[in-house]
Amino acid sequence: MKHKLPDLNYGYDSLEPFIDAKTMEIHYSKHHQAYVDKLNVALEGHKELLDKPLIELIIELDKVSEEIRQTVRNNGGGHLNHSFFWQILKKDVKIKGKILEAIIKKFGSLDKFKESFKSASMNHFGSGWAWLVYVNGDLEIITTSNQDNPLSTGKIPLLAIDLWEHAYYLKYQNRRADYVDAFFYVINWQQVESNFIEAVKHLINQKYTRYKLEPKRVGK
Repeated sequence: MKHKLPDLNYGYDSLEPFIDAKTMEIHYSKHHQAYVDKLNVALEGHKELLDKPLIELIIELDKVSEEIRQTVRNNGGGHLNHSFFWQILKKDVKIKGKILEAIIKKFGSLDKFKESFKSASMNHFGSGWAWLVYVNGDLEIITTSNQDNPLSTGKIPLLAIDLWEHAYYLKYQNRRADYVDAFFYVINWQQVESNFIEAVKHLINQKYTRYKLEPKRVGK
């Protein structure tokens, strides 16, 4: 069963002026689509992997044929990360509820969280992602290189920012700091709250399944 580009569910201009429409169009329809296409091509000759959940492929890369392992890591990771990223973007959503309480408890205030998240984003060298994750009953800010995902190290992603230049260069050029500042205006905190609640369920009673994050596929 082939992997497919997920529905965006909002217009390319929905995040203006913080993320411009042209960047969104290219990012979604060109970059993300390329990850999906290359992943499908890599899996064509490996029937045993076709129906495996994408998350399982990413977490258990050692079980993927060495012939395509790096391709799956790069393009499967790109597909998974972007499918997650689109869901946590939305303007004018105020942070509240349990995720706000948890952030204040961990970082002292929302502003201090933003400072720490921005610092991690700015100090990350090269392409990759910055994440807010849930691990061992606590929040943590981490970065990953290229298209690696926190699930590979047992950490549940709650929030992410794409630090690849294609995510911001048309509008912000080399000004990554301005892009990160703008990102805070387009976080869908309602989705982050949902991610957090599901992650807590995992810790309490093991009912959480990481496959809630699994992108849909053709025929599903």
